[in-house]
Amino acid sequence: MSVFTAAADQSLCAPLPVLGEDVRVPLVTGGEVTYAALDYAASAPALQRVWDDVAAYAPYYGSVHRGAGYLSQLSTDLFENSRATVAEFLGCRADDQVVFTRSTTDSLNLLAAVLPADCQVFVYETEHHASLLPWRDARVTYLNAPRTPAQAVESLERALADREPYGPALVCVTGASNVTGELWPVKELAAAAHAHGARIVLDAAQLAPHHPVDIAELDVDWVAFSGHKLYAPFGSGVLAGRADWLREAEPYLAGGGASRKVARRADGGVDVEWHSTAARHEAGSPNVIGVYSIASACRALTEAGFENLVAREQALVAAVRAGLAEVPQVKVLSLFGDDAPRVGVISFVVEGWNSSHFAAALSAEYGIGVRDGLFCAHPLVRTLLGSDPEQVGECGAPEAEPGERSLNAIRVSFGAGTPEEHIERFVRAVKELVSEGAQWKYRTEGGRCVPDRGAAQL
Repeated sequence: MSVFTAAADQSLCAPLPVLGEDVRVPLVTGGEVTYAALDYAASAPALQRVWDDVAAYAPYYGSVHRGAGYLSQLSTDLFENSRATVAEFLGCRADDQVVFTRSTTDSLNLLAAVLPADCQVFVYETEHHASLLPWRDARVTYLNAPRTPAQAVESLERALADREPYGPALVCVTGASNVTGELWPVKELAAAAHAHGARIVLDAAQLAPHHPVDIAELDVDWVAFSGHKLYAPFGSGVLAGRADWLREAEPYLAGGGASRKVARRADGGVDVEWHSTAARHEAGSPNVIGVYSIASACRALTEAGFENLVAREQALVAAVRAGLAEVPQVKVLSLFGDDAPRVGVISFVVEGWNSSHFAAALSAEYGIGVRDGLFCAHPLVRTLLGSDPEQVGECGAPEAEPGERSLNAIRVSFGAGTPEEHIERFVRAVKELVSEGAQWKYRTEGGRCVPDRGAAQL
């Protein structure tokens, strides 16, 4: 029975075409199968539309902001038009800046580098390391994992009310968890931050690919996200929002492009006048291909209709959760409970299984790609698993043999390009592995659980 049977009358849209949707992979048990890419939270496949747009532009590639030639002028226009497209996609305010970076991690490190002196940062322990760790030169208050959205707001309000001395402050929060997929009360957190004189940055790495993000409507000060999670390859990211801290700080990187005027002084030194625009933090030759791919993805998602994409994804979420609920040995990880709204990111553990072993079997025996580990959110996963800090666990698979218990989980994630069949195959595979066990022997090699090619089939 189709996972969409219960929602057949909703006229759900078809998945968006993505690269790799027809790739065939070998199975350790023999034969091959179409690969089921269910690791969107790490890197989503590129939309075919994005790839086609980039391929059409590639012959016209030229230097940006550097040349008088036709291709340079064309590339510069494309680069700046892409900035306008991203601003529109994010609902930026008239005086907001859109700065192109390498990733969400790079965007948040950029923001950390421009914080005013004595700025205090408030961040939940539930954050991805990209938003948990960049604030090394600031006074940081780490907030415990809340168990309801209301508790998240209340704990932030208490922390902000207690801060001394009163000065600049920044709140950093995710829009959707990269572990549980749960949506956070961003608008309410922004209101709490502003009521106490603080600013707020939204880590939208897991939100923007699944749900509309509107800076003005959410009333956040900045938004950061990555192209590679938004169906756009080539390693680009975005930091968009208020211009004042960005304009007043020294450039994140010093070099060509960030400087407006450079002159030698009589004493032998150098005087530099930096740009006050987004270029101030975009030194070096920009990744015009990556930037254009982000803009193309923004247009594609907008034209497809986020309302339609969200409805389809929610049907997929419901199907996965219903299928996992039928397996008593499976525990789905959650902060806010079963009824919490979420995007297509679900993490779980299976009783009696090392999670690395389970993920390896999904890949080798069913052609399904998921993620296992702590998902670069160690404090959150440890909290969800009720572990102590001494237990073994890493971003990737831990050093544990198949069958041994270790501190890690399995994450399945999907989105606009996920076919119905991939979800059905995943649910069926989980049930079969739990009820019948793996068909092959596995061993640990280089920190990963892999099929033992020298072993006989079980």
